[in-house]
Amino acid sequence: MTTPTPLTVGQHQLGSVLIGRGTPIVIADIGGLGRPDSRTYDVEPPGEDGLWLGPDLYGGRLITFDAAIKTPGDREAALDVLAELQAEADTRAVRGQAGTTITLRLAFDGRPVRVARGRVRRLDADLAQAIHGWIPLEIEFQAEDHLWYADEPDTTGMPLGSITAGGMTFPLAFPFVIAGDPSSVGRPGYIQVAGTAETWPVIRVMGPCANPTIRHVTTGRALTVQATIPAGDWVEIDTRPGWRTVLRSNGGSAPLSPTSRIDQFILTPGLNEIRWSATDNTLTSSLAVTWWPAWKAL
Repeated sequence: MTTPTPLTVGQHQLGSVLIGRGTPIVIADIGGLGRPDSRTYDVEPPGEDGLWLGPDLYGGRLITFDAAIKTPGDREAALDVLAELQAEADTRAVRGQAGTTITLRLAFDGRPVRVARGRVRRLDADLAQAIHGWIPLEIEFQAEDHLWYADEPDTTGMPLGSITAGGMTFPLAFPFVIAGDPSSVGRPGYIQVAGTAETWPVIRVMGPCANPTIRHVTTGRALTVQATIPAGDWVEIDTRPGWRTVLRSNGGSAPLSPTSRIDQFILTPGLNEIRWSATDNTLTSSLAVTWWPAWKAL
């Protein structure tokens, strides 16, 4: 994974294009940063007052920009910037298949960079004043969900059969203290997840092993790959909404067991425990878990 471009406060990034402070694209206002729209299932009870409140499900967040391209006196430069924005929205690798997205990175004062994943749904340009290097823009970015994500992922690895990275060192010095916090002993199966919302991990199993099972101890949810993974190969389980794939290193797929619910394998904010098992006589296989901490609000 490449390191994200550093952003200053007030500067943002749409795909690969920098916008906002210090760029030719000035922003007057950004909308859609509060509570997103939701789908409600309320029912009016027959013959009585009131309302039966059903579940509320969030839709994808729609983020809007009131902006303009500003390249004083340079029509050609302004049109070049517009073409660059259009190219981001028109990438075949994104719009040509379901689930693929680009990222919108926002840098506001008082917050680290937050990320939304989605697609550009609207890019209207008024060319009436383009001759002066001024092109007003209306941009709509449709995020795939309502959450804000960390700019860079967290990741951890754990070998097969690993119980603890701790232990006792002799000679012992008394009095000694046994830590009550399981995360403090450095057990590889414990991961600390930042953020305020649940998030979906990407899990990679490196061979050689067969039929690996990955379990989230707190929720009891488990994923079992019904396949043999040779040495040097891997199987990656992407549980993120819009993806939810199980792919081999050669680009093929691998089956999960019928009881494996990839959509319900989530990490919760705070301490999580992951355990995994597999058939591996060499004890050289390993597991890597990668996740993007998520927030409900900026």
